[in-house]
Amino acid sequence: MRTEKQKMLAGEAYLPGDPELKADAQRAREWMARYNTTLASSPAERRVLLRQLFAHVGEGAVVRPPFHCDYGQHISLGEGVFLNFNCVILDVAPVSIGDLTQVGPGVQFLTADHPRDPALRREGVESGLPILIGANVWIGGGALILPGVTVGDDAIIGAGAVVTRDVPAGVTVMGNPARPR
Repeated sequence: MRTEKQKMLAGEAYLPGDPELKADAQRAREWMARYNTTLASSPAERRVLLRQLFAHVGEGAVVRPPFHCDYGQHISLGEGVFLNFNCVILDVAPVSIGDLTQVGPGVQFLTADHPRDPALRREGVESGLPILIGANVWIGGGALILPGVTVGDDAIIGAGAVVTRDVPAGVTVMGNPARPR
């Protein structure tokens, strides 16, 4: 029998109230309280803190507080990644952000999803799909990246865009829903 966490990471329906998931979420909340209030004097000191929670943190990666996530342990940042203030990553599925990607303030990566069937929603069932961001991507402030989206290398996501589907490499998208420009 698979655990709720195993189901969650496989993109299947799961129950978020599971004790293991609640413990992981509590660990992330405690970490965020430290990270978002620390007076670490250098980006290197902040990377040490990031590596305590995230799956991977590349050299030169910067995450400006405040930062918010569900679990943290499903987040991978490449080398030189920059996440500006108020980034939110709902990581019920893996989120991978490639080398040299720049993320503006208030961007949200939302892997979490909910059933369309109201009876299942009442039961508290959730699911999630991974988000994969390529290398050298620029994501403008306030953009939303939705579950299951892949963004190719060198793409640009305009400020405030709602990205509901994959973005090919080198393409610029804007708007709600985001479309090529």
